[in-house]
Amino acid sequence: MYTFSNRLKIASIVLMIVGALGIIGGFVMAPGTIAEAKAMVASHDEGHGDAHETEAAHAPKENDHAVADTHGEEHDSSHDQHLLDQLKNRPWAALYVAAFFFMMISLGVLAFYAIQRAAQAGWSPLLFRVMEGITSYLVPGGIIVFVILLLSVLHMNHLFIWMDADVVAHDALLQGKSGYLNPTFFLIRAAIFLAGWIGYREYSRKLSLAQDESDDNSNFKLNFRISAGFLVFYLISESIMSWDWIMSVEPHWFSTLFGWYIFASMFVSGITVIAMVTIYLKSKGYLPDVNNSHIHDLAKFMFGISIFWTYLWFSQFMLIWYSNIPEEVTYYITRIADYRLPFFGMVAMNFLFPVLLLMNSDYKRINWFVILTGIVILAGHYMDIFNAIMPSTVGKNWYIGIPEIGSVLFFAGLFIFWIFRALSTAPLQPKRNPFIEESRHFHY
Repeated sequence: MYTFSNRLKIASIVLMIVGALGIIGGFVMAPGTIAEAKAMVASHDEGHGDAHETEAAHAPKENDHAVADTHGEEHDSSHDQHLLDQLKNRPWAALYVAAFFFMMISLGVLAFYAIQRAAQAGWSPLLFRVMEGITSYLVPGGIIVFVILLLSVLHMNHLFIWMDADVVAHDALLQGKSGYLNPTFFLIRAAIFLAGWIGYREYSRKLSLAQDESDDNSNFKLNFRISAGFLVFYLISESIMSWDWIMSVEPHWFSTLFGWYIFASMFVSGITVIAMVTIYLKSKGYLPDVNNSHIHDLAKFMFGISIFWTYLWFSQFMLIWYSNIPEEVTYYITRIADYRLPFFGMVAMNFLFPVLLLMNSDYKRINWFVILTGIVILAGHYMDIFNAIMPSTVGKNWYIGIPEIGSVLFFAGLFIFWIFRALSTAPLQPKRNPFIEESRHFHY
């Protein structure tokens, strides 16, 4: 039985406290007036030379149709207000990126867990308790994301421009999408998705624990059936979720690959965390039957899904770029012009680094290699979500500062606290899974 150590517990609480202070600091430092917003941008530009010009000169064009025929002063006033909205968005966007990122890790693990159940995989049952511990974070993580979405609907921020009635009133495209992109339906879909994910996780966990005390395999068989059914729900809900929660921050742009792209990001992030938590537990003397072959297979998935993510990234980028359709290429023009370092940097972190470190089969069995690669992969996929959200919400005035770091620290602390507390509530090794002996003697 795993015991949640005081040292790890205190460390996670400290992360939450420091992170909460950073989040609060981000909201406190956000400008309250146009003059403060201009001063903040001017101060940043002075510190970075010509790297970032003022937003007033290059503000995103969502509302240009509403001001195109006005005089110069009114045009400047509109852009100044837009600049203020973007800078006020920054702490909200930083909070949302971190909240979604850690929630998607647990959702990626849930998908991997359901696949193992539905496939009746023989190698992985020794890791089921680790997966169940990580997926426990779906409850607080999903609720927090839902609350942020609810606050967006209540106009506490400007993350989703299609929620602004004034914007929609002057935008024919958004009016055409209003049957789908409307706040009530948006929240209903979010509630259905979270209820389905959390419901499956809780019921599957219940069956998993019940199997340990059962004298037959009925709970195992039921878990197999509901896992197969859940995967159908997951594939549909995950795609729609990616459109709703990420792609709709830029509602004039869409990609038919986007659901798969976000899936690949969450899937590899989830598998990476499984490997890292497993290695940590083994270092503390737990999971004695987990061997190097289990770690090798997890690292193999990290390697393979990193290549799959890169394939989707390149396919989406190249198809849009060579077609050169204006309403599609604006997505990449913005990111290449204003987010070049994080945009191309994440490709190196999410593709080149895993390939170079994990291509050799022997390296997949070296724990510190896997941990090092895992840290880079997680940082890279945080940047992936950062690149998806920030350009449409804060424009070119992005930084990695107190709000971003504070949000990551807070949710990292909450994530660690929640999953390791969940791991301490049940034995780490299943007893009566029909494939437990095959898993125990697994050798690659």
